Amino acid sequence: MLEVSDAVKIFHRGTVNERPALNGLSLTLESGDFTAVIGSNGAGKSTLLNAVAGDISIDSGSVKVDNIDLTSAPTHKRAKWVSRVFQDPLGGTAGPMTIEENLALAALRGQSHSLSLGLNSQRRDYYRELLATLGLGLEDRLTSKVELLSGGQRQSLALIMAIITEPAVLLLDEHCAALDPKTARIVMDSTVKAVEAAGLTTLMVTHNMQHAIDYGNRLIMLEAGTLKLSMDGEEKASLDVESLVERFHITDDKILLS
Repeated sequence: MLEVSDAVKIFHRGTVNERPALNGLSLTLESGDFTAVIGSNGAGKSTLLNAVAGDISIDSGSVKVDNIDLTSAPTHKRAKWVSRVFQDPLGGTAGPMTIEENLALAALRGQSHSLSLGLNSQRRDYYRELLATLGLGLEDRLTSKVELLSGGQRQSLALIMAIITEPAVLLLDEHCAALDPKTARIVMDSTVKAVEAAGLTTLMVTHNMQHAIDYGNRLIMLEAGTLKLSMDGEEKASLDVESLVERFHITDDKILLS
């Protein structure tokens, strides 16, 4: 469960460049919720993810995961509960290393153990089990160099690396934006399989309106650092891109062209 309560963040406070990024934003995600977040540039999407991850501190308000107050906790302290996948497929993985070595590094994150501890037969069986949830055949390629993978395969691996420590909350920061449409769809399908298998509470920022409609059980829209829209159930299922754009007066070209 993720609870963001009355979050306020103002950048460059007291200067001519002062910019409110979060304006008393409150948001609750129940355990297992998969929530897509849309909004124009400057709406507060990235700031929200950064606030949950601990990459920025909010000026006031609170961030709680499973009723644990993480508001003042730095990023590395939150890593036990919160994990994140970024936009760049190359950023979350080590190309010269093998798939199993990447997974071992992720599994041992924050621990003072050697890599060999994460490369025993028991761990390899676990890696295969996790990778099999993607449906991409990566479970049969543990010794392949990551640099030989396609962008979609690499981003899917980054996803597994993010959830291997069993966090409570997964943040997806436009993780399909750098992929072509066909590959993005494959990665999104893999994401849903992995998230559902792990029972994760997920917050996904996307500029792809169709993805926001098709994936997850809830859709929210941010505007000027506030929650403008929240839809789930049949209301979300009945949406199409045209009606969403028309109903909420979306004019951001990046969203419309996604």
